[in-house]
Amino acid sequence: MSKLVIFFWLYLLSIPVFAQQLKIADLTCDYRTNPIGIDQVSPSLSWKIQSNQQNVVQTAYRILVSDNSESIKNGLGNVWDSRKVMSNQSIQVKYSGLKLSSTKKYYWRVESWNNYGLVAKSEIAFWQMGLLNIEDWNGAKWIAYEKIADSNLNILPVDGKKDTYKGNNVLPMFRKGFFVSKPIKKATLFISGLGHFEMSLNGKKVGDHFLDPGWTKYDKEALYVTFDLTSHIKKGENALGVLLGNGFYNIPPVSGRYRKLKVAFGYPKMICRLAIEFSDGSVSNIISNQSWKTAPSPITFSSIYGGEDYNANLEQKEWNVAGFNDQKWKSALLVSGPKLISQSAEPVKVFENFSAKSITKLANGDWVYDLGQNASGIIELKVRGNKGDTIRITPAELLKDDGNVTQKNIGGPSYFTYLLKGEGLETWRPRFTYTGFRYLQVRGGIPIGKENSSNSIVIKDLKGLHIRNSAKMVGSFTSSNELFNKTFSLIDWAIKSNMVSVFTDCPHREKLGWLEELHLMGSSVRYNFDVAPLFKKSLQDMQNSQTESGLIPEIAPEYVKFEWGGDMFRDSPEWGSSSILMSWYLYQWYGETQAMKDYYPMMQRYIGYLKTKANTHILSQGLGDWYDLGPNAPGVSQLTPMGITGTAIYYYDLKILQKIATHLGKKADAMAYSKLALEVRKSFNDKFFDVKTKQYGTGSQTANAMAVYMGLVNEQDKNTVIDNLVRDIKSKNNSLTAGDIGYRYVLRVLEDAGKSDVIFDMNSRSDVPGYGMQIAKGATALTESWAALPTVSNNHFMLGHLMEWLYSGVGGIQQQENSVAFKEIVIKPEVVGDLTSASTSYNSPHGEISTKWKKSVNGFVLEVNIPANTKAVIYLPTFPNALLTEEYNATFTDLGEEKGKSKLAVGSGYYKFNVQYK
Repeated sequence: MSKLVIFFWLYLLSIPVFAQQLKIADLTCDYRTNPIGIDQVSPSLSWKIQSNQQNVVQTAYRILVSDNSESIKNGLGNVWDSRKVMSNQSIQVKYSGLKLSSTKKYYWRVESWNNYGLVAKSEIAFWQMGLLNIEDWNGAKWIAYEKIADSNLNILPVDGKKDTYKGNNVLPMFRKGFFVSKPIKKATLFISGLGHFEMSLNGKKVGDHFLDPGWTKYDKEALYVTFDLTSHIKKGENALGVLLGNGFYNIPPVSGRYRKLKVAFGYPKMICRLAIEFSDGSVSNIISNQSWKTAPSPITFSSIYGGEDYNANLEQKEWNVAGFNDQKWKSALLVSGPKLISQSAEPVKVFENFSAKSITKLANGDWVYDLGQNASGIIELKVRGNKGDTIRITPAELLKDDGNVTQKNIGGPSYFTYLLKGEGLETWRPRFTYTGFRYLQVRGGIPIGKENSSNSIVIKDLKGLHIRNSAKMVGSFTSSNELFNKTFSLIDWAIKSNMVSVFTDCPHREKLGWLEELHLMGSSVRYNFDVAPLFKKSLQDMQNSQTESGLIPEIAPEYVKFEWGGDMFRDSPEWGSSSILMSWYLYQWYGETQAMKDYYPMMQRYIGYLKTKANTHILSQGLGDWYDLGPNAPGVSQLTPMGITGTAIYYYDLKILQKIATHLGKKADAMAYSKLALEVRKSFNDKFFDVKTKQYGTGSQTANAMAVYMGLVNEQDKNTVIDNLVRDIKSKNNSLTAGDIGYRYVLRVLEDAGKSDVIFDMNSRSDVPGYGMQIAKGATALTESWAALPTVSNNHFMLGHLMEWLYSGVGGIQQQENSVAFKEIVIKPEVVGDLTSASTSYNSPHGEISTKWKKSVNGFVLEVNIPANTKAVIYLPTFPNALLTEEYNATFTDLGEEKGKSKLAVGSGYYKFNVQYK
């Protein structure tokens, strides 16, 4: 008995200590943790507050920045001391200290006070500056193995233009030896290699990046990447080695290899500066210039579309280590290059490995490996064989009836070839290309363990390595509905497969940055990944691709001018409008304000361009509701008349621009955009609205939904238009017809109108075109067409809009209409259909929001976590004579009922609500 009493008192004593926990975590500079290569003169600083108490709000903060960590430890900020700022702001605080210097490392810490009178200090974080000015490259030059003839340059080719050149360029390697005699304090490498580079130091690859640097409009600018080499440089002799690949910088026109585009900005080239700071305060710089040596690499062919070939017999052992004899190598050639900016988005990396689920021998002696998952990636090959033996591997998404792979739907021929040197076990990965595939067809080799009477190459292992942008995953979802779980995975794989340094349409046939996906799929992507830097890069790509007339082409970076069908594939407002919408969405989701300032001129020019194209305020050009479900093969809008989607998004652009102009303090602009928006709205309704039927255009799902979502419908007609939308869906046996542009708005309008039951009915089936049918047909990634047609891409993410509803609807994680960065949260799970449970989380800029709910015959249970420094409104399903309780006796405010749901206001903390039948 006495032991129980002691335990009880110990428990009571522990409560105050436990209750007073406060922690400052996740310090980021320009969205990244301890980044290097920052080239913003006033970077944005953010942090998250963690506490196990409820209703925690930051009341003040203090930021210290110093050029040495010891000062920070002693509470001194010799570069910036913000002093105590009375504010609850914990994201996007602009650095406001002394002028920052190129290459310099800065340390920082946050102190935070809360409404309980507690104060907490963060751990020390840092950022390192990049090269802010061209002079900071310290005389480094662009160098190359060879220079392309001016007559063979092809900066913006037309899609139908014939090749004038048929050659294959050299993929070079470069080396530079250097000597270190003193202890090093810091060594930083700044490097760019076009199209892509792989850097090594003393024979070992630097970093774990793939396809550095990211794609850009190379006639305007290129990205450089920063690496910390402090712990890698040794005393004495050292050597830098660089391999270069083509990427989108140059697509070689080799006969017999797939080539979607004919772009040629030049032959591969590089520039670098290795800045070494010694412990005694002296400095040294290793820069790219004519003193570097260069030679052809063993990569004999590389194309971003056609694959890659490697001849191991051309390897020069230890070419990238100190002491290598490079007398037979030639001196590097000096060439010109574009403006350089730091790569701020996360790099592409290798993620999951896929081994074969089955290996099948074909009638012709080839072998087909089924990896079980369609994904963006490369291969990793491990083989034994004789010198000169060759193995060819052809990737594909689909198989023919006879078991052979087909590249008909992804473009071909595209393949990987490896020529053996015959020295034991040989391992190879392509370095400068990737594609999308599930199947690999092998010619010239025999899987280990299989009969090998011909003494062919033995394939010890063959894997698929998934590659994608390394943005942090911030979301999760699972539910009691297995089809929804599979749909989540289907869409997730398409997102991951098309998230590199550009958001692409597909990882094989085109790999182009079609812009409609940015604003239509943006929310789905943001719930899953921390992608603010990548979306900011997309705005830069759009700015660099904008034409003199103000047009934002449908793809950015624009590497080809599609002229099939006139300007149909270049001038669609539904695509180009990402140039306006993305900066606003960045503000809503992340509190990002700089993008609105930086890209406002681009937005103005584009809206001006659209105004010149409008006929009585109606925009009818472009593709319309691309890939909707009509009577014909999918393509240009079939069910929704041209002009509806283009004009609706034009109106929406104007309303968003009005908000942006207001936010930037540009009152005259805001008034002008508001006035024009009213004129566009009137013209839209005059032309497309039938006052008798209360339908827009043909009454298609897309037409009615977009009119409602964009605010084009008069308030007295809104409910009737929504009823017509629902009626159309139900008249088609609860099946969808909207395409790439319209389907997101169908879902948004239905959810906002409290009709998630209709969304459930549309998407919980497999007998009509949609997610269920794709899964039923064996798709493992979202396909280009609703019906998973074998003639088109089977890894496309343009139709993945349901992902947003799985988070916002089923999971119920939303934010208030005028909230920024989920400061004011809405928790509103939709308990519809046969759903009995769901678990969802989103790590927002302020911290993790999570919901976990379960429905039973006895009632409903909802567990919620609301991060510190935020507040939320929670909606719970209401049952007649139900009893509402909170398991931990947490405080909340009852706001009454709204549309059949109980409405509660809460602060931060963890809650468990029970709605029980009496």
